[in-house]
Amino acid sequence: MAKPGVRENIILACTECKQRNYNTKKNKQHTPDKLGLNKYCRFCRKHTEHRETK
Repeated sequence: MAKPGVRENIILACTECKQRNYNTKKNKQHTPDKLGLNKYCRFCRKHTEHRETK
């Protein structure tokens, strides 16, 4: 059975325009460092890397 409270809500921000576009969850035990994903930014109107913010 999974431990309660392992998954945590995070916010992804565009690396180019710094807009916070996406909310997601991640498992802190399996990925302790910051998450980076290529996602579509509607402000830049292109695919850019979105990194985890506080």
